[in-house]
Amino acid sequence: MEFAIAPHRLLAKMKHTISVLVEDEAGVLSRIAGLFARRGFNIESLAVGPAEQMGISRITMVVPGDDRVIEQLTKQLYKLINVLKVQDITETPCVERELMLLKVNASSTNRSEIIELAQIFRARVVDVAEESLTLEVVGDPGKMVAIVQVLQKFGLREIARTGKIALTRESGVNTEFLKSLEAKIS
Repeated sequence: MEFAIAPHRLLAKMKHTISVLVEDEAGVLSRIAGLFARRGFNIESLAVGPAEQMGISRITMVVPGDDRVIEQLTKQLYKLINVLKVQDITETPCVERELMLLKVNASSTNRSEIIELAQIFRARVVDVAEESLTLEVVGDPGKMVAIVQVLQKFGLREIARTGKIALTRESGVNTEFLKSLEAKIS
């Protein structure tokens, strides 16, 4: 007996990147988090910081859900006081970055191997201790997953990640599309 997965079930697992511009006022983030909590939605990643205009902050969220759910959340966000603009930038060409600090076990016997691996990922050593190294990694979320997998064998002590931040590309160049073309050519 074969089981087919309905298309809407596949979409439900999609992660959307939502960019929200808000007035920089006390309680805005709390109201947004409350909105998600009341509706039973999870926020997988959340980053908040000042935007290009004084008094305005940009909130970047990664939220699982299908297009219908994201559309509903967008409408609800616009109803909140202090929300200026909401954009689902999932399918828009973007520059995406994340910052991670990663503390890994490092003895005198494996320290040079860890440093070599860090260099491959363009990670910087920001702290050296007798039994550990702390690395700073900046890049797209895929890079974060990859370096964690590579360094797992040494033993990870601590990880701190900022969550994804993103800005749309004014050039309109979709680097994911370019990467897929490059992979086909190679």
